Amino acid sequence: MTQSPSDGDESERTTIRAGRDFEQEYRLDASEAGEFLIGLGEQLRDADELTIATDEWELPFSFGEPVELEIDFEGVGEPELEIELELPGRTDETAPAVE
Repeated sequence: MTQSPSDGDESERTTIRAGRDFEQEYRLDASEAGEFLIGLGEQLRDADELTIATDEWELPFSFGEPVELEIDFEGVGEPELEIELELPGRTDETAPAVE
């Protein structure tokens, strides 16, 4: 079956690049979130670049070190656990020469 551009052809994806702010929020069941985190974890483990994508957009990101991991547990009232991962961007710039 051939895909028309409106059926999710990768060439029709919007690429999110530097110089633009982007935010997308999802409400998933735990197994979907787990699959996402496994894929993200494998990219973090195996490379210094990752790509997050849907049928409509893709976000390639070259990251540096150190990666910041924050765990926040609120146990008062309705307990809530928040896990935040912050990846610093990596630049491809080189230092100037000293002559």
